[in-house]
Amino acid sequence: MNIEDTLSYAIKTLNRYNIKNPKLDSEILLSKAISKDRKYIILNFHEKINKKSLDDFNNLIERRKKGEPVAYITNNKEFWNDSFYVDKNVLIPRPDTELIIDQVLTIFPKNKQLQLLDIGVGSGCILLSLLKERPNFFGTGIDISKKSINISKYNAKILKLTNRVKFYNSDVDNFKIGKYDIIVSNPPYIKLLNLKYLERDVINFEPRLALSGGFDGFSNIRKVVSKAADLIKRNGRLILEIGFSQTEKVRKILKENGFYTNKVIKDYGKNDRCIVSTKI
Repeated sequence: MNIEDTLSYAIKTLNRYNIKNPKLDSEILLSKAISKDRKYIILNFHEKINKKSLDDFNNLIERRKKGEPVAYITNNKEFWNDSFYVDKNVLIPRPDTELIIDQVLTIFPKNKQLQLLDIGVGSGCILLSLLKERPNFFGTGIDISKKSINISKYNAKILKLTNRVKFYNSDVDNFKIGKYDIIVSNPPYIKLLNLKYLERDVINFEPRLALSGGFDGFSNIRKVVSKAADLIKRNGRLILEIGFSQTEKVRKILKENGFYTNKVIKDYGKNDRCIVSTKI
């Protein structure tokens, strides 16, 4: 089979299983199977595919049609200006989370030498993207998941940032190392009862630990804000990703812990998604 026929068959297969972006997903997975970029695929529709590559591709399509996210199948996700290794042990980076990067870069100039902490570091995408952008920043990442810490370390090595970052496998409650100018976090904030309404790609494959915010959706946010109050320097900034309906409650939690809310940033869907605060 050639590239065109192979893609056509895969797209029809994914369509039957109600996969949202069958064409894009098929192109990405074929790129992986034949070790070429998508541009090559689009420009070489009539090229024949050898049997091994075809078998590899069909196996990838089998995984995708069952709902497994493309990022986990390819072990790769683009975020900000880099590619990050991801697998089922970490949340897949989302475009809306780039709002945190944007806010830090807006607030802090390039020449500042600052200490940065990421609570719930996951794949390291937030922390490492900021360190790439700000060569004078020094970073610390913590996560309750040991596997997540190992993935963050791997991404730091790939991005050549190991000399400016430290990682700790720790629950936020038990972390007591350092004082920070900036703390960032994308804590789990989905209500326990709402998990079942998530898309199957998310709930069936992404780590529940990184999704569930407890009974009311605020248990992890409370922990992060409370601990940040101890770890942050006076006038330091705490920047959080939040759920679209959580703004007023998070403002209250921040105020109770000595933070002033500077601004709330909306995501690409015009929903509240990021809150910037200052320790007073």
